[in-house]
Amino acid sequence: MSNMNVESSMAKLEEARQLESVQFRLERALKEADDRLQAYQEDIQSQKEYLWNSRDEMDHIEKISTRDSIQQSVTTGEFVLGQRKRMVKLRKSPYFGRFDFHAEGDEKARPVYIGVHHFYDEVDKEHVVFDWRAPIASLFYDYETGPAKYEAPDGQVSGDIQLKRQFRIRHGQIELMIDSAVNVVDDVLQDELGRATDDGMKNIVATIQRDQNAIIRNDQAKTLIIQGVAGSGKTSIALHRIAFLLYRFKDTLTSEDILIISPNSVFADYISNVLPELGEETVNEIGMETLAKELLKDQYRFQSFFEQTAELLEKNDEEVKRRLRYKASPDFLKQLGRYADEVEKNRFASEDLWIARRLVPGWLLEETFRKHRNLDTTARVAQVAREMEQKIGIQYNYDLMPEQRKELKAAIKGMVKQSTLRETYKRFFDWADQPEMFKPAKGGRLEYADVFPLIYLKMRLEGVRSPYRRVKHLLIDEMQDYTPVQYAVIARLFSCKKTILGDAYQSVNPYSSSATDDIRTAFRDATCVTLNKSYRSSYEIAQFAQRISPNPDLEIIERHGDEPEVLSVNTRKKEIAAIKDRIEEFENSRFNTLGIICKTQKQARRMHKALEGESDRLQLLSEDSQSFAPGVIVCTAHLAKGLEFDHVILPEVGQANYFTDMDRNLLYVGCTRAMHRLTLTATGEVTGLLAPV
Repeated sequence: MSNMNVESSMAKLEEARQLESVQFRLERALKEADDRLQAYQEDIQSQKEYLWNSRDEMDHIEKISTRDSIQQSVTTGEFVLGQRKRMVKLRKSPYFGRFDFHAEGDEKARPVYIGVHHFYDEVDKEHVVFDWRAPIASLFYDYETGPAKYEAPDGQVSGDIQLKRQFRIRHGQIELMIDSAVNVVDDVLQDELGRATDDGMKNIVATIQRDQNAIIRNDQAKTLIIQGVAGSGKTSIALHRIAFLLYRFKDTLTSEDILIISPNSVFADYISNVLPELGEETVNEIGMETLAKELLKDQYRFQSFFEQTAELLEKNDEEVKRRLRYKASPDFLKQLGRYADEVEKNRFASEDLWIARRLVPGWLLEETFRKHRNLDTTARVAQVAREMEQKIGIQYNYDLMPEQRKELKAAIKGMVKQSTLRETYKRFFDWADQPEMFKPAKGGRLEYADVFPLIYLKMRLEGVRSPYRRVKHLLIDEMQDYTPVQYAVIARLFSCKKTILGDAYQSVNPYSSSATDDIRTAFRDATCVTLNKSYRSSYEIAQFAQRISPNPDLEIIERHGDEPEVLSVNTRKKEIAAIKDRIEEFENSRFNTLGIICKTQKQARRMHKALEGESDRLQLLSEDSQSFAPGVIVCTAHLAKGLEFDHVILPEVGQANYFTDMDRNLLYVGCTRAMHRLTLTATGEVTGLLAPV
């Protein structure tokens, strides 16, 4: 046996013993935690019984003291319970990496094991496993063997990494162990990427790359904008960033302080596993439409973004496109701002006012009215009346009677030019000489493109007290689907730190999307980073998607698989039969998810009906869907955004169905959802959008 093989065997034996030792220490710590929890439970029960039995004999101070003692025991018990939960998670897979670090000034190198959670052995007084978010863990992600340094709480620590090793440990057994001199070894990444999908997004702590790690650990940026290509892991990175910030600022930041604006409920469910996997509580999530309803207090009915997209796809109306393009332009926002200034300037017709034979000058009324433009109209009038009453009291040494106060308030209210918010907004289009750009949707509702301009005007003219003042960090996904006006509203609502992410190439509605530069304009303090490396799809699928929408900056990880299949048949019946054959193949494969991605919801419903009975796990996603589950999922590209599937089938990719710019985007989004297999089917001629550009 060669020396190399002997060394390898010795290393494996050494690591097997280390794993056994860690598992023993974990079991010992779990037993200790169980004993402590039992003791706390008995202590709490005993104190409660004492409090009840002695309630008539105890004075008030003793009762308070006993209640405080009970609460202290509960708090400590909850802390121990949290530790126990983390140790139970570590039991199956305590760590995924090791490096030996020789810090300057130390006698020798020490092994550092990195896992999803921290584990400190109270008996041996030793850090056994370090949390992946700990400062020292950054060495694992950022350096190869050789000189290295990290920022510790006490300052910078320099030294040498002498060994770097990666593991895959499942159910307490080492399945994979690789010695690596390079940054997070490619073999482990390839192995993970080649696996089948599950029922949701998973953590990527074992395979975080150096550029991703820099984004995750950036705790300085006020606003961080992540432009990432399809499959670059940007959403996963953003969630790991949230987990890192919760760890880094644990004394001042909790999961309750964080809000995610997500594109739909299915996506929110799909990503909901990640933070709990990393030991953090799930965070609150909201959609833009819910946000709009809250800000408008349900006073206006409006079309949803889903309905707007469906209308565009089904009718391809050029007038609708023109309205959307206009309202998604930075110029539109500037015009709306100028209009708001003009309305504000002319909405208060002040004049000298005599109350109780005392003069309130018009210039003072106007000055005071302007000063309180952050209040809504009712509150503003009330505030101006209050201040004028105080002025009369000071200047004339006179207190107004109740009737005189009413008279003052009514007179001020009469100086405000009142009209409804909708009327004021509608008049904007006459002011801008674009009256044709305002058109109600079906049933007299507002078009979706008008909702946030209306909210913006409301904020400027009436003031909106933000219901999100408690939010300390906002995460916005699918950034390209929001317009400059929407970003202007978000900037006014949320003064907190932000992580904003998306891909300009993946807009499902190119007529109302924003480029990174537009978003940067809304947040002038933004730091922008770009992720060009795609990990999701096999090399063949990613290259195929490049034919639809080329991105010269895209870097593809070379994980090879089957060539995408483009199938053209002469009847609809044969197309459905071909799809059924592939569902049967899927059911007998190692794969867990098959996405059948249609262009419109109408087509998705029709496809779902045609496939009924083909799989016990067949499901149709719609605007109202709340969850994501493995199986055969029929949906639109709009609802598939952010999701990934082992195998994707794109049906009806004929020239008659896919031919516009919007169709090109949808086709690209659909293809880039596929990890391992991609099939496109058509009845008749295949769309020209698949030809190399």
